[in-house]
Amino acid sequence: MLRILAGLNQPTTGLVTIAGHEPGQDTKSIVSYLPDTPNLPVRAEVGYMIRYFADFFNDFNQATCENLLTQFGILPTARLNEMSKGQREKVHVALTMSREARVYLLDEPISGVDPAARDSTLQAILAAMHPEALMIITTHLVADIESILDEAFFMRHGRIVASGEVEELRSNSQLSLNDYFKEVYAS
Repeated sequence: MLRILAGLNQPTTGLVTIAGHEPGQDTKSIVSYLPDTPNLPVRAEVGYMIRYFADFFNDFNQATCENLLTQFGILPTARLNEMSKGQREKVHVALTMSREARVYLLDEPISGVDPAARDSTLQAILAAMHPEALMIITTHLVADIESILDEAFFMRHGRIVASGEVEELRSNSQLSLNDYFKEVYAS
């Protein structure tokens, strides 16, 4: 789904629009996409990636990126191939969230992040997000992001099998969203 919204894949059925446009050239300037696997050149220095994103995206805010990297304890001189998976993921998160996008698509943004650092990473993501923007996160780590969600959609084989406002889902099921998630996928 996120790859379709990012304009990388085409839907097999149905129609998707972002701000009235089908995903593609018209939406690339308003959508910031974080793939589930960082696709940054592994031998690059972080500073090079900052300059690359600044050259490539008109809405890239270098100060935001540098601030996020400082929060994550990552130096611009660090090389990606010398980092852990979680550190590389944080670099990609910082680059993605430093765009002044209207839509952020984050695919498993904390899966490689140490469990002790997940909350601070999520808080940094939220702080960097523009207040008027929409964020869509896909994850299996529901317990780690439950506190920041407004709505949830549960998909199986490309179809929505359950959805709603998080508080309503909790109230109706009498379960945490994480337990509701487990129940939905157990059947």
